[in-house]
Amino acid sequence: MPKPTFPDYIAILRQLFRDYQSSCPESKRPGRPYTYAQESLVVFFAVMTLKHNYQAKAQHRWLQEHPDQRQAFVAWIGDWAEDLDESFRGKDRFEDKSLFKALGPVWHQKDRKAGRIPNGLRNLDKEATWSKSEYQGWVYGYAGHWTTTPAGFPRAVEVETACVSEAEVIDRKAEALWEAGIHTLTADNAYCNLARVRTWAEHGVVLITPALKVSVYSPQGGSYKEFVGQAENVALLRVRKTATEPLFDLIAKLIGAGGQQKQLLVQGLARVRTCLAVGTLLAQVAMIVNSIWGMPLHNISHMMAVIT
Repeated sequence: MPKPTFPDYIAILRQLFRDYQSSCPESKRPGRPYTYAQESLVVFFAVMTLKHNYQAKAQHRWLQEHPDQRQAFVAWIGDWAEDLDESFRGKDRFEDKSLFKALGPVWHQKDRKAGRIPNGLRNLDKEATWSKSEYQGWVYGYAGHWTTTPAGFPRAVEVETACVSEAEVIDRKAEALWEAGIHTLTADNAYCNLARVRTWAEHGVVLITPALKVSVYSPQGGSYKEFVGQAENVALLRVRKTATEPLFDLIAKLIGAGGQQKQLLVQGLARVRTCLAVGTLLAQVAMIVNSIWGMPLHNISHMMAVIT
């Protein structure tokens, strides 16, 4: 079977954006409509991101004027792809956070809290913050918060500075996930809070976590630990790593974030949000094309070869 070509990837990305435009409420509002030029810009930004070229000022200006489009387009594609492949759908979702190191030197926390920039510290990203990962250690930078299917297809992304907690982000995502009609959301212990578990249950969604810090001696804590210890929930907890961590590696490769701490090539929260959102979009496009052409779902090497 022939493999997809550069025009195939571009044609699918253009068609996705056109379908998104026609379904987007903003396109029906009075004022400046979406245009062919904007469609071309989105394609251009995606290609430049894949080439690891972030110098285009037009990209930053366009996304400043359309601040919600980065995350909304990713979420819309997630919904659009449901009918294409069962790997892109399912009532079980998975949530996790991944850290990305800021471009430039680190700003040590003592100096950062004091607002003091040591002499000779050049090219510092002042918006980045600190956080610690089990796998990466302490990282000065930013974090992506992804929602995926069991097969690792990204359904939503939010990007914040590294110190913003998983709990804060998942509480913002909650309503959209409840409305999506999912059955379960599986996440690590950072998302575990019994009040949150009860709230999600009231909205018909089971929040599954390892519950490592939940006391077995409290009535509710003991019941929850017993519940997540059931075979079907243990199985979902095992799937979580394969549903999220390979995606983080794919996105890092797509945007050119190298090294164990995945160092970014741009600075500032606005540009990092754009970079990681476009990286997520590229991962979606790669998986969609792979599904159509019968290629391994997580194979990004072919897309990178024909576009770069």
